[in-house]
Amino acid sequence: MKSTNDIEGLLVLADGQVFTGKLASPDIVTTGEICFNTGMTGYQEVFTDPSYYGQILVATHVHIGNYGILESESESNGIKIAGLVCRSFEDFFSRSASQTGVREYFKKHNILAISNVDTRAVVRYIRSKGAMNAIIGPALATKETLLAQLEKVPSMAGLELSSKVSTDISYTFGDEKAK
Repeated sequence: MKSTNDIEGLLVLADGQVFTGKLASPDIVTTGEICFNTGMTGYQEVFTDPSYYGQILVATHVHIGNYGILESESESNGIKIAGLVCRSFEDFFSRSASQTGVREYFKKHNILAISNVDTRAVVRYIRSKGAMNAIIGPALATKETLLAQLEKVPSMAGLELSSKVSTDISYTFGDEKAK
């Protein structure tokens, strides 16, 4: 993460496994089911994909943020992930059409990211151990404190989430008079 922020952060999995990194927003904590995405492009589309609602996403691609954010490329009305785990979180983007960087986009939506994490190790771990909840928070909080918070988070199994990601109003996409 290219940043002046050197706040150490922790990613703690429900079984007690800990990964360390650097926090993008040290004043918040986030929880959710840990999952991963192996896409090499389209990070904004993944962040805003309703199927990732409430999950902490591990991005396996090395550079997240390198082409910025363009609001028209969102898959929904906002970020759906609960948090992001990545190797390299880029503050500076190269695409001139982009409206903002990922850090500002996350701050606007109050989303926590942790970078400088060995995402390969995280993915290998969750692939072998299976789906579980996780928490991201500052390293100043102890593993035990974060685990105590995490124990209060329900499993995603059986949660009714469609009402959280569905539209409240009907709308037409495209020409209403098309055959």
